[in-house]
Amino acid sequence: MPRPTSKTDLLNAIDTEYTALCDDLAALSPEQLTEPGIVGEWSVKDVMAHLFEWIQMCMGWHQASLMGETPQIPAPGYKWNQTPALNQHIYEKHRERTLDDIQAEFHRSAQEILDLICSLSNEQLFSAGQYAWTKKNTLGAYMVSATSSHYLWARKEIRKGFRAKEKAC
Repeated sequence: MPRPTSKTDLLNAIDTEYTALCDDLAALSPEQLTEPGIVGEWSVKDVMAHLFEWIQMCMGWHQASLMGETPQIPAPGYKWNQTPALNQHIYEKHRERTLDDIQAEFHRSAQEILDLICSLSNEQLFSAGQYAWTKKNTLGAYMVSATSSHYLWARKEIRKGFRAKEKAC
């Protein structure tokens, strides 16, 4: 599927990838969802926490821009080349939370960003120069990365992790 370049394409990609990810997650037992070492050292639960944290960051960038602020992206204290350290911080922040909490937050965040995207026009999402902080990128490009592309990444990594575990047995 090509990278979305319109609101319609983005909504369709989110629907496709989120539904597929949720179907994959629903097929896993609680034990499989919390088993460490599926994606690196992470469990599937940790991947869900990673996904919702990036969604929250993306929505926060948009919110900051609405208040006339320049968001610190990707996160305060981190530059893009420090993404692995940021991801480790996210893992440590959420790793002790319960599966139920993480699942609820994952689904809530997915709905929140979907609602936000629906509230924005195609121009707000995919016209460059709408927000100073996005520079030459569009807000939609950030939304794609936080949603459909990230959901697809998660599906692929989770499947790869379980295949590797099966082969090791």
